[in-house]
Amino acid sequence: MSKRNIFCTAHLVTFLFVITTSFGQKLADDTHYTNPLIPADFPDPDVILVNDTYYMVSTTMFIFPGVTILKSKDLVNWEYCSNAVPRFDFSPCYNLENCHRYSHGQWATSLKYKDGKFYLLFITLDEGGFLCTSSKAEGPWEIRKLPKGFYDPGLFFDDDGKIYVAHGYSKISITEVDQNLAPIGRDSLVYTGDIRRGLEGAHVYKINGYYYLYCTYGGLDGIQVALRSKNIYGPYEQKVVIQDWTEGINFGIHQGALIKTQTGEWWTVLFVDSGPFGRFPSLQPVTWVDNWPMVGVNGKAVTTYKKPDVGKKYPKTTLPTSDEFDDGALGMQWGWNHNPDSTKWSLTQRKGYLRLTTAKVTSNLRDARNTLTQRIFANRDQNIPTVAVTKMDISNMKDGDIAGLAVFQDPYAYIAVQKQNGEASVIMVNNGRTVAMTAIKGNEIYLRASASNVTKKASFEYSLDNKTFSKLGDELTMSFSLKVFTGNKFCLFNYATLGTGGYVDFDWFRVK
Repeated sequence: MSKRNIFCTAHLVTFLFVITTSFGQKLADDTHYTNPLIPADFPDPDVILVNDTYYMVSTTMFIFPGVTILKSKDLVNWEYCSNAVPRFDFSPCYNLENCHRYSHGQWATSLKYKDGKFYLLFITLDEGGFLCTSSKAEGPWEIRKLPKGFYDPGLFFDDDGKIYVAHGYSKISITEVDQNLAPIGRDSLVYTGDIRRGLEGAHVYKINGYYYLYCTYGGLDGIQVALRSKNIYGPYEQKVVIQDWTEGINFGIHQGALIKTQTGEWWTVLFVDSGPFGRFPSLQPVTWVDNWPMVGVNGKAVTTYKKPDVGKKYPKTTLPTSDEFDDGALGMQWGWNHNPDSTKWSLTQRKGYLRLTTAKVTSNLRDARNTLTQRIFANRDQNIPTVAVTKMDISNMKDGDIAGLAVFQDPYAYIAVQKQNGEASVIMVNNGRTVAMTAIKGNEIYLRASASNVTKKASFEYSLDNKTFSKLGDELTMSFSLKVFTGNKFCLFNYATLGTGGYVDFDWFRVK
């Protein structure tokens, strides 16, 4: 987890977000790929190979179902595998009960596979350490709280049967644990970061007789390093394996995993703080030089590059965004803002629709239960914004209800229908302030949001016929605020300001 952002002012450097290069010098073909690997918020990646399938876990924090796992056959084309944690019932704050977990929750997970079992080890800053296990990456996963939490943990199963966790911020320690991941003895400090404060994100590997701690000095201007030693407890020597501060999509690339393919190639999946849409994973080649894993080509991260050789070729896949709500389950791209109230949403009460019933009385979207979210994917052509449209039936709203489509971070904005004195109006709210309102007639409305990761602007429109759209209000200037610590998300919501019981039906949600 890139905690350096909290302790330094580097995140105020705005040129990072004014990305002037395209996502690729050329479009990827059958033999090449283009970074970002996935142009959406999948930070803190850990990647492993099990048989012929690669699995990647990322940070989702306060979104549930969360702890998203993707799978791929070639390290390039990814699809959803599971959301390992359906909900997190370890604090009332995950239910938005007079408190919240924005910027907190599940962080920087370590993914391992040993003797037929998958392991997910992570920490929450407030609740401590957790372990999820399953015989299949698709789940179901069992979760349990651990006696000790490890910051940015790196789980490692050694050849002799011993189990260790590398962990820490600025000071990296090794702790031996038992089969239940309870500590055996004390934490052993093995390295103190000396480039700057914030050495973190340790992943542990044993390669050619060396123990490697693959770490980062995090932040927008990230630096990826490797520490190595012949002994798990050190002493360790350090090598910068990539420090790419070239302005553009690879600026500050850092934190992730080393992967060896079936054919013996080495690669790494790292991430880049990429603007208001969040932190995007990047696939980079690795070359071993004097037993150091050097990243990129000639010290620079690649943009378009030849695909990894995994022994076979596989078809292109696309992660879903749109949803017609025709299935009995939500698509795996969706996650609720904190734990939902399962009695207040349904895909079956009206077939082909997502019904959101108001869950509690609140004054603003930030505190509303049952806000359904998904990551915003940046267009490969950066000049084109990402556009989401939804159709909403408002005939069963009650006075005081507000329902619609949001772009959510801090600040946030939305376009919505508000019911007052039996009359409906469409409103645009920007950073908590209603900036536009107009009365409407009828029971159906189409809401549209357009967002650009480059301009950092989002705008909102509505239509009564899905043909002619009218812009409402002003533009949201999006941010990647550490108060939230996830990328901006599209949201569908319905909350009550006077009394519960009203509901809306979303017919579909479509992303262009």
